[in-house]
Amino acid sequence: MSGVELHEKIPNNVDLSSDQRLQRALEEWQPHFLAWWREMGPERFQEDAIYLRTAVSVDAGGWAHFDYVRMPEYRWGIFLAEPVPERRIGFGNDFGKPVWQEVPGEHRNTLRRLIVTQGDTEPASVEQQRRLGATCPSLYDLRNLFQVNVEEGRHLWAMAYLLHTYFGRDGREEARALLERRSGNPDKPRILGAFNQPIDDWLSFFMFTTFTDRDGKYQLLALAESGFDPLSRTCRFMLTEEAHHMFVGESGMSRIVERTAECLRAGKEPRSAGALDLATIQKYLNFWYSLSLDLFGSEVSTNAAQFFGAGLKGRPREEERYQDHLALEGSYEMDVYEGGQLVPKPIALRSAMNEVLRDAYVEDCQKALGRWNKRLEGTGAELLLPSRRFHREQGMFAGHCFAPAGHEITAEELARRRDEWLPSDADRAYVRSLMAHPVLEPGHFASWIAPPPRGINGQPIDFRYVRYNEQ
Repeated sequence: MSGVELHEKIPNNVDLSSDQRLQRALEEWQPHFLAWWREMGPERFQEDAIYLRTAVSVDAGGWAHFDYVRMPEYRWGIFLAEPVPERRIGFGNDFGKPVWQEVPGEHRNTLRRLIVTQGDTEPASVEQQRRLGATCPSLYDLRNLFQVNVEEGRHLWAMAYLLHTYFGRDGREEARALLERRSGNPDKPRILGAFNQPIDDWLSFFMFTTFTDRDGKYQLLALAESGFDPLSRTCRFMLTEEAHHMFVGESGMSRIVERTAECLRAGKEPRSAGALDLATIQKYLNFWYSLSLDLFGSEVSTNAAQFFGAGLKGRPREEERYQDHLALEGSYEMDVYEGGQLVPKPIALRSAMNEVLRDAYVEDCQKALGRWNKRLEGTGAELLLPSRRFHREQGMFAGHCFAPAGHEITAEELARRRDEWLPSDADRAYVRSLMAHPVLEPGHFASWIAPPPRGINGQPIDFRYVRYNEQ
């Protein structure tokens, strides 16, 4: 492991200067990245100083530095977690063999596809969120948005580094393509459906960072188990930053729910007090949670079985949670369609790996929801996760109609009750009306969200986190 080179054109801890060809390739990619950032990164605020953390190390005790930075000048770099001495492949057909430092030829295309798919989500989320600054509920939240954005940019760098380093010309072309697709573009959309959805209000942003970034956490945990060690080390460090993205979403939603609960306890209808009513919050939850469930793929998947068998993508925390690292004998019982009916059936465990991953995700989401519901204590209300069958567009439940409770319904009933369960045009219009103007006064917050319990990096809540419109 080389030292951290912070003063290079591309900050890194991968000894980039020792490989002149790779360094030139990444320095050629860098202006294309900056052009993408200028075009598709956050609107407005590009010339303002933002109180951001920047990765400067992979040492858990002091890996980030906080200071004011203009976003186009942010020091995006390449950081891999420290190698694990004598690390061995922890699952699949090559269990117990030394991990790979180079791409095995037989897995080249599959690994490239996994890296490209993960890499494509990073710029996509920046594009989805680029206009949110114009309606921020506070400087604190505006800063958090930009922190998420610049770190998604660094995660894009992480995947671009792997593509450039290990996949030759194909990798360079794929890295350029990551900057050419656009979220929601009908001709060049992003690869995964959830990353083509518009995020034009802060309720969607907080739901996205709670649920969709939590999917990102589990995908990174699965890839962190990979037998391809550079990918594992890359994802292990990305998880350090990903935790903050989920904090932004979950704590943002907690504050929204707290404000709504204050209204309910005072006997006020939340909308009349300029807050968000629980029915609308539940509909947005239903929407983003179900979209995020789709990101895990089909319940029964030959691809998932192949990824596991090949040692490319495992189960989160494989060594500490599981004893059978081959997964050849066991099965996973799930409901599958046979003759038009859902019936329980044992599925070969390797083919059910997407569902194993989804189980861990659902459990984690339920814990987050429990923390939101604590804010509602005394109101007689609670938020619920819908069934994982509801509103699915991928997997065995796609093309079928289910109520949030999980029972199958007709297409006619779904059409009739859709606005009860998912955001209607009127709901979206109301949410946008609440967020029509930004709140840019330090220490002030919009009517629909409570202040946070503490500031960032020991700063007070009324700290000027964004030096907006200053010379």
